[in-house]
Amino acid sequence: MKVKVINKSKHALPEYQTTQSAGLDLRANIEEDIIIGPLERRLIGTGLFMELPEGYEAQIRPRSGLAYKYGLTVLNSPGTIDADYRGEIKVLLVNLSKEAFTISDGERIAQMVVAKHEQISWEDADNLNDTERGSGGYGSTGKS
Repeated sequence: MKVKVINKSKHALPEYQTTQSAGLDLRANIEEDIIIGPLERRLIGTGLFMELPEGYEAQIRPRSGLAYKYGLTVLNSPGTIDADYRGEIKVLLVNLSKEAFTISDGERIAQMVVAKHEQISWEDADNLNDTERGSGGYGSTGKS
């Protein structure tokens, strides 16, 4: 699938890191380093603008290495970019560690997955079909 993109960043377009990767790594497009203190959040620009086809969304997700090693994650994970959005792709990062983290220009800060989606229409009902799980919610299926 081809997606129209405007690249106003100083960096090459995002690429898949392996032949079977689902996500494209997004890079910070900033003029100077940004320090994110413990429990602090920052909105980081990428310099990318795109036009997704109708029926698709882009999900912005954390990079696993940054989350595991440094406690840096995407706050509204996954963030959703709708097909009708034309603004700059930005990433809302939060530092969940006890140490400050420095973002440098060009650093890979998140990944973007493009996914097909459906829109629903509601159908009023008085009851729902029974299932084995029923209304069991958080933790209802046990640990193992």
